[in-house]
Amino acid sequence: MNVFRLIYKEIAYRKLNFVFSLLAVVVAVSLFVAVFTTGSAYRRETRRLMRNMGQNLRIIPRETSIADFWLRGFSENTMPEEYMQLFAESKGFSYTHLTATLQKKVTWRNMDIILTGILPEVLPADRTHQKPMMFSVKPGVVYIGSEVAEKLSIKQDDVINILGKDFTVAKCLSISGSSDDIRIYGDLHDIQSVLDMKGEINEIKALECLCVIETSGDKVNPLELAKQQLAQILPQGQVILLQGIADIRQKQRAAMESYLSFVLPFVVVACGVWVAVLAMMNVRERQSEIGIMRAMGYNSGKIASLFLGKAILVGLIGAATGFAAGTEFALIWGPQMFKVTAKSIKPEYVLLGWSLIAAPAFAWLAGFIPMAIALANDPADTLRNP
Repeated sequence: MNVFRLIYKEIAYRKLNFVFSLLAVVVAVSLFVAVFTTGSAYRRETRRLMRNMGQNLRIIPRETSIADFWLRGFSENTMPEEYMQLFAESKGFSYTHLTATLQKKVTWRNMDIILTGILPEVLPADRTHQKPMMFSVKPGVVYIGSEVAEKLSIKQDDVINILGKDFTVAKCLSISGSSDDIRIYGDLHDIQSVLDMKGEINEIKALECLCVIETSGDKVNPLELAKQQLAQILPQGQVILLQGIADIRQKQRAAMESYLSFVLPFVVVACGVWVAVLAMMNVRERQSEIGIMRAMGYNSGKIASLFLGKAILVGLIGAATGFAAGTEFALIWGPQMFKVTAKSIKPEYVLLGWSLIAAPAFAWLAGFIPMAIALANDPADTLRNP
């Protein structure tokens, strides 16, 4: 009798066992696909949220007093704007999202403000695919801090004169609860012009990417690493690392990876045990039938192909169904869980290919051991003790 016909008859006769076996594979694959797909969104969401905490590395002129820097919030010393390009052209360092700024406290319209010039973010040559962390300001326009806008009755699209130069107000910023509320942001070159400080900056902000680095089994202090790398790139500067932000990023990434590394294997192993138990129960229930088939002349290979062929079929159907169910779950619930990166949640079709390979192999392996045990029994003993 044709093996495929035997498999069909087996499935038709043992519908409930087939359904439960198929359900096990569907659950395993769908959970894996759903967790993996939303896990990718989880990683992106975590990186985005951690990134939005701000740049945690600040490079200021070497002669700046750290005490005065924290007291004022910026350095009164300056360095050439060209230093920014040195970072952008350097490779192999753990910095990205570089921003050159010039800040100076001035009195304008009888109010003390911080006039701040910024350049669009500069990304290292090997990281140009990254999206900017900060907003940029076009030449000829300014962004007004909430306190300045309220006290001086400034509105969007107003034209204001700052130290002899006219600017259009592109935006009035919302309350931040920080010194940003008394800032006026402009293009770096515009602010350099009105302050008569052409080609000068007093700070470079950056994102320090590697919070913990291991070398030869030893953990390197990130601040020491930053100082060592800065000495190679820019010996005229000194570095300040906002350690709290760096630590939070590192701990959050570690927690995320630990969670995913626990959940995915647990799901696969649990469902694999489920399939194996069902296969064992099926074989035990069929001991007498196996004995009869062997007594009728069916060899072990044909009997094995019946059970293992069924397992492979269960794996294939379960893989396709599980992928569809897991992807649907991820597309429906993923955007509700990860709102920041909701649009990036898409079907991971590479998982379909892996599922069609792994699920049949897993189901075959789960059914192989009980099938081998059953075939090892003598058919005469099986029929004598059904």
